[in-house]
Amino acid sequence: MRLDKYLKVSRIIKRRTVANDACDTEHVSVNGRPAKASYDVKVGDVIEVTFGQRTLKIRVLDVREFTAKAEASSLYEVIE
Repeated sequence: MRLDKYLKVSRIIKRRTVANDACDTEHVSVNGRPAKASYDVKVGDVIEVTFGQRTLKIRVLDVREFTAKAEASSLYEVIE
């Protein structure tokens, strides 16, 4: 699954276009490297998303095309 879609499905970023823009401006990195929106997310990847001064670091636990809002947090675990 594409990185921008994963960020939207997991509800880390609310809209796919916003996720795409975050990737383009290098606010998203995967496994320590800046990642493009087209990056193929795999289980075990470590994703860092920078929101202003705050950085969210997560580990991918599952990759699904669709998920309910209540189950979205089960797709990842917060590391920091």
